[in-house]
Amino acid sequence: MANFHLLRGRVSQVDAYYSITAVVRDRRPLLVQGDNAGILRDELQRVTREGTADTLAWVAMPDHLHWLFQLRQGSLGRCLQRFKSRSARAINLGAGSSGPLWQGGYYEHCLRSEEDLRTQARYLVANPLRKGLVTRIEDYPFWWCRWISGATDLV
Repeated sequence: MANFHLLRGRVSQVDAYYSITAVVRDRRPLLVQGDNAGILRDELQRVTREGTADTLAWVAMPDHLHWLFQLRQGSLGRCLQRFKSRSARAINLGAGSSGPLWQGGYYEHCLRSEEDLRTQARYLVANPLRKGLVTRIEDYPFWWCRWISGATDLV
């Protein structure tokens, strides 16, 4: 169950831009093992194909996901519930396991202007650098951004 404090003040608005963080249950470092990041990428693309959201950027850290998108239809909660459910099923299937993958709830931030999008995208994509996972973003394979192709785009 989601923490009540995460729900306080949450508003879901079609066409709004959101930056969310979803955390793996018990902070297990599962997202960069095997093809789990590929599964996340595929599910994010599926959300876009279905017209629920337009993905602008994402980065899979070992134990959490950052996702920047524009909500296109439905509610924010439903969008995240479907993504988390489908990605958990696919990751569990690949691992031959079962049970919850994600912590309940998620952290979200609604961006107020389109000007903030690229700043937020650069911040998300730079996470592996700040955490010391790589020294060059080009060496980290678990991210994508509409506007960024390498380190020169981070400045």
